[in-house]
Amino acid sequence: MDAESDPSPQRILLVTGVLGAGKTTALRTFEDMGWEAIDNFPIRLLDRLLETEPGSARLDAGAPLAIGFDTRTRGFDPAKIIERVEALAARSDLSISTLFLDCGGAELERRFNETRRRHPMSADKPAFAGIAAERELLDPLRRWADVVISTTDFTTNDLQQAIRSAFSSEAPGRSTLTISSFGFSRGTPPLADLVFDMRFLANPHWVEELRPLTGKDAAVGDYIREDAAFEEAFARIRDLLLLLLPRFEAQGKAYVHVAFGCTGGKHRSVYTAERIASALREAGFSPTLLHRNLASRSAGLLERPQV
Repeated sequence: MDAESDPSPQRILLVTGVLGAGKTTALRTFEDMGWEAIDNFPIRLLDRLLETEPGSARLDAGAPLAIGFDTRTRGFDPAKIIERVEALAARSDLSISTLFLDCGGAELERRFNETRRRHPMSADKPAFAGIAAERELLDPLRRWADVVISTTDFTTNDLQQAIRSAFSSEAPGRSTLTISSFGFSRGTPPLADLVFDMRFLANPHWVEELRPLTGKDAAVGDYIREDAAFEEAFARIRDLLLLLLPRFEAQGKAYVHVAFGCTGGKHRSVYTAERIASALREAGFSPTLLHRNLASRSAGLLERPQV
């Protein structure tokens, strides 16, 4: 049989667990990984959802599907949920598994107190009473689940990494990398992740024949490289970025913006950004290079005499 007559099974992941353990964060992470995600889904309607023809508007068979539900779902009954899912798992066109998110009671209490949310099962009792009741109700699902992740000691970022590690079939995606230059006199880029101030370097603005040129011109580059601090500073910045960028990607950071600033955004920052972008390309990255203030009107008037 060819691939069209024998399609791969639709991948379905049920995401559940105790309230406050991170289900919303988990589902957002799955979305970032390219999954379709549905939260607070009535499990009694799961059969109807999966009866949809592959490729229809209601269910895209090309993407895995993460379905979130919890004890707030009307008619929540772990035994019936397990029975229904096991029946669906017998189908050859489906690959169904379950993720259970757990968390220690003391940490859950802290989270509910911090957010000032009342636990739905506590009524007029303290939060720990609702947490205990919910844990007892969920115990059959926890024991039955294919994957259990405890988020007791997790930050949001820790949970995101755990989800990617457990469920991503591919290597982490490459971050969209931007290298930019700017002038501090016109403000720091508000969304930059890393900002390097290059104003410690000798300023070409104060050399009359270099003033009308930019950091893209060879004469300006030669002048900047003559500064005894440049090569060592450049090497340290390059090596730092080569260390950090793969770690950002492993954490699933979609966008990374590295900005280099000088006074007017015309000479030192431009040259350094150009050099760093070139070095990163040689290392296998694909940065977009932007010069925010290179064409700014009268940028040179913003320079101040050295004292």
